[in-house]
Amino acid sequence: MSLYLLMFRQFVRTRICQLGLSMVLVLGIISIFIGKQFLDKQRATAAQVAETQQEHIKRNVDLHKDDLGLLLYYLKFAVVNDVSPLAGLSIGQKDINPSVQNVTILALEGQKYDADLVNPATLLFGNLDLSFLIVYVFPLLVIAFNYNLLSEEEEGGTWKMVSVMSVHRWRHLFTKMSVRAVLLFGVLIILFIIAAGILGIEYNLAFSKIILTSMLYIAFWFAIVAFIISLRRSSNFNAVALLFCWLIFLILIPAVLNNVIVNKYPMPEAFTTMIKQRDGYHEKWDTNKRETVEKFYKQYPQFSSYGFPSEASKLQWLWYYAMQNLGDVESKEESALLEAKVLKRDDVSQTWSMLVPSLHAQLIFNSLAGTGMENYLDFLNYTEQFHEKTRLYLYPKIFSYNKAEGVDWDRFKPEHVSFEAHITWSHLLLPFIGAIFLLVCATLISFRYFNS
Repeated sequence: MSLYLLMFRQFVRTRICQLGLSMVLVLGIISIFIGKQFLDKQRATAAQVAETQQEHIKRNVDLHKDDLGLLLYYLKFAVVNDVSPLAGLSIGQKDINPSVQNVTILALEGQKYDADLVNPATLLFGNLDLSFLIVYVFPLLVIAFNYNLLSEEEEGGTWKMVSVMSVHRWRHLFTKMSVRAVLLFGVLIILFIIAAGILGIEYNLAFSKIILTSMLYIAFWFAIVAFIISLRRSSNFNAVALLFCWLIFLILIPAVLNNVIVNKYPMPEAFTTMIKQRDGYHEKWDTNKRETVEKFYKQYPQFSSYGFPSEASKLQWLWYYAMQNLGDVESKEESALLEAKVLKRDDVSQTWSMLVPSLHAQLIFNSLAGTGMENYLDFLNYTEQFHEKTRLYLYPKIFSYNKAEGVDWDRFKPEHVSFEAHITWSHLLLPFIGAIFLLVCATLISFRYFNS
């Protein structure tokens, strides 16, 4: 124990330790405040929606109170995807995919993918959140702290003395590595404690899984370092080899994988869905109104009692909203194909991430924080249900030519929804445990080979 404390004190006094830990603490605190800024912005937007929707409804009701069909052409109703405090740790795709959808009861496909205007330069540089720090910066510290763990002693001539004085000389090496591991894990836990306080994170299962994922990911990098130093090469070789591993796992593989997925699963449906929806709606201006309404009644037979519009009239709300609905109906197949293609891309990424711990860690962070693609698709599906529910409530009032005063406008408040990520323990643990196990076995074999 006294020897361990001596090693601990010696390492803590080194400049690289002090500089490295100070840097990661400062960057960690900055990343937490960036996460808080993001959460505050999301919450402010959600709070603003509640206030502006009531004003929006009141203003338009005053302007169009005698024509409900015209009024509902303008009115928008909000759905809010509540942001978890964990999103402050891993912003993921939340800076691209909106958390609020404002939809009218017109054709949905033309509204579904509306997003906020974002500075592209900001998106280019990404977000310095805590997950970025864990995935990219912590491995560099593991490398900097350990790359010359053995080679430095061999180059300085002290390793022979250790070999003579210690029966289990490799234990001496792993003891030195454990000192560095304790310090890095300690800093990681401190950052999570600070994040929990600043971001208002409750200690729950999702937060526990994020902490465990972080620790296993850092342990994976310690296993890589252990294998490289077991080769008993020079400090320069170790540093270059470990930096090469960092580039492979964090830059090259994700870039190649992204390129392969994008080219293997192109999405022409994104364009054809838009064209189908627009044509499905605009072509109805030149077709028989009765034919349009018949298709609408086939989908919603409960409204068939409202009859058919006169061909002579220029605009009747029954026909107009039936026409809007058919725009979505006729683009439904393309929309389903588009969603299936997006899900396929996500599934392929998830599958390949099982072999790449760095990618796996980032995807787990995003899933648990509710900032991944799966969460966004769930939100879009819920928006479709909300859109249909709102339409089916308002259609009878429009078709009966009710006035605005016949609608209970107080019921239309922003609807909040949240989705939980379902990540099994086996899915979370297997990639890390498998990679660490293989690296440990390779390290032991390497040590035995060079010790013989």
